[in-house]
Amino acid sequence: MPPLVLTPLPNIPLIRPGDNLAEFLLNSLRETGIDLQDGDILVLAQKIVSKAENRLVNLASVSPSAAALELAEKTGKDPRIAELLLQESSQILRARMGTAIVEHRLGFVCANAGIDQSNVGGEGHDNWALLLPENPDGSADEIRAALETASGKRLGVMIIDSHGRAWRLGTVGVAIGLSGLPGLVDERGWNDLFGYTLKITIVAAADELAAAASLVMGQAAEGTPAVHVRGFPYPLREGSLKELLRPKEQDMFR
Repeated sequence: MPPLVLTPLPNIPLIRPGDNLAEFLLNSLRETGIDLQDGDILVLAQKIVSKAENRLVNLASVSPSAAALELAEKTGKDPRIAELLLQESSQILRARMGTAIVEHRLGFVCANAGIDQSNVGGEGHDNWALLLPENPDGSADEIRAALETASGKRLGVMIIDSHGRAWRLGTVGVAIGLSGLPGLVDERGWNDLFGYTLKITIVAAADELAAAASLVMGQAAEGTPAVHVRGFPYPLREGSLKELLRPKEQDMFR
């Protein structure tokens, strides 16, 4: 099995609405001396995708509802952020000072609906918020199509974000959109080193790769929002966020 190699892609500029991410990625790959090969994967931070898709919201344009004012009082958040949080969520699961845990409209559970004000940039950045992409799988599909057309290679593209977990401290990179690679790898029926047949092992391969890429990207001022991956240990196939989401009836935390 070839080694798994993750290479951060340098010199990707600050992204603005309407920017062509595939073009920036191809330029960075050329500067890094990487020729795309079949099976390569590009992992992108959610933030650059959201910015390119103009998911920026000027808080001056947000009018908090009565429900937002109530949520703001519970959480200590700006009422305008609370309003966006309600708009981006299908359900508020928990709320306490500083945090709201929600079921995002995309189906996953996360803190504060993924709304971000760090590294948003621009004049008066405190007055802006950045929302998650409308359709991360669709975004990954479009970027992958452009990269495959340019390179002639079979690729995967994944969009990741940082999420907390109900049973452990700290955040970790997870997949919120993918195209051309598996979300899950079902190893039930495989044999281990001693011939034991695996009965319950299903690997969240996309999330494992997302966590590794997140380590390479960093979380603060590193400025490396894209990572090239070679040596992914599973065959590429069509995948989607949906396969990673636990059905509600199996969710013991709700």
